[in-house]
Amino acid sequence: MFSCSAQAQQWYTGSLLSPAPAKDRAGQGTIEPYFTYSLPVGYFDATGTSHPQHPRQQQFSNSTLWKYGLTDTLSIQAHTVVSYGWKKGAGHTGGPKFGDLPIDLIWRFVNGNPKRYIPTFNLFAGVVFPTGDYSNLSNAQDGVGNGTYVFRTALLSQSSYWLPGHHPLRLRTWGWWRRSLNSVDISGISSYSTQAGFHGRARPGMSGQAGFSLEYGVTQRWVLAVDVARDWANGAKVWGVNGNGQRVNRISAASGDWQVDPAVEYNFTSRIGMIAGASVYYAGHNTGVRIAPQFAVNTVF
Repeated sequence: MFSCSAQAQQWYTGSLLSPAPAKDRAGQGTIEPYFTYSLPVGYFDATGTSHPQHPRQQQFSNSTLWKYGLTDTLSIQAHTVVSYGWKKGAGHTGGPKFGDLPIDLIWRFVNGNPKRYIPTFNLFAGVVFPTGDYSNLSNAQDGVGNGTYVFRTALLSQSSYWLPGHHPLRLRTWGWWRRSLNSVDISGISSYSTQAGFHGRARPGMSGQAGFSLEYGVTQRWVLAVDVARDWANGAKVWGVNGNGQRVNRISAASGDWQVDPAVEYNFTSRIGMIAGASVYYAGHNTGVRIAPQFAVNTVF
């Protein structure tokens, strides 16, 4: 399961946020379902000042990671998301909603060597397919997709170290970059904050994330984990005609946030483990202040 000798003696589930490297051998797979409750508690304005938010758009989601080793250094992964949202006074989504579908190839192009302090390096490249609802919505809460194909790529490094008391520490650092490959027709209520009567097109802006995670082995089974990450997104472009016949040509404001994700892992065996923690968005601009408790089960086969 693990590429470094230090990791072979320690069982990990993986932190809440960090991407995981390619599988170590062909035919090895992973299924990891996440269950998350997202609770907005406010929003950050353009200057980064936080304000209370009422009513609050709440959401429960199940996101599942599916990964399979094609070769000893190349893996494929998909990430399915099903969510249900509600807001006081504004109703709820029209049942569980299936979001956009990312599919990535992961290539481990450098095998780590802990004795020489050489990390393992992985390159991600994939496309997010527009499977989520985004246009002609009966309710703005039903907008769970972008409607466009989005190319995304990432670089991930992973290394392990031994701390005093024979406790292992695993470090991951990564950076994601995403860019839409096309614009899309939209009508009426949409994911792009348009209203009934609108007809036009839209294209999401570029976005990305950079972060690091630490996993500290307390025992072989128990691990303390934390992620720290910075998200950023350029504004989406929308152009067309609204319900009053007026021309619309706008780019929404760029946004960004900082989040920290503390968690505790418990591993039943080297192949089955679980993790519980929360994502806390503690700084940013033009974005929400959120707390998202979550847990996941990781199974390797």
